[in-house]
Amino acid sequence: MSGGYSRGGGPVYGGAVPYRSQDGLSTRPVSGVGSDEIQLRIDPVHGDLDDEITGLRKQVRQLRNVAQEIESEATFQNDMLNQLQMTLIKAQAGVKNNVRRLNKSIVQYGSSNVVHVVAFALVCFFIVYMWSKVSRR
Repeated sequence: MSGGYSRGGGPVYGGAVPYRSQDGLSTRPVSGVGSDEIQLRIDPVHGDLDDEITGLRKQVRQLRNVAQEIESEATFQNDMLNQLQMTLIKAQAGVKNNVRRLNKSIVQYGSSNVVHVVAFALVCFFIVYMWSKVSRR
């Protein structure tokens, strides 16, 4: 055992082999008599945890940015839906008022106006139909 390391890769203190986990952590006794504390040492052979922590921080930052973008997009679309809803309510009110006026004018002037409008539409349709027949020849 050269270099003061045991077969498990951990340091040898006082000839005793310390406990070594599979994750690269090893324990070592604390100097001092009667101390119940244990110090942990991260074995650099099993990877640099600082790089992993930095990578995780970057991923958390990216997730937070994505969450903020989603929140702002949801707020924007919610505002747009509220504006559309108000526009729809105003349009419904306008249609309701126009239907009320139309009904009032039909009652006041009788249904003869409606008959005139329908007759005019039929005459226009007939003229367009005849014109299309003549222009094909």
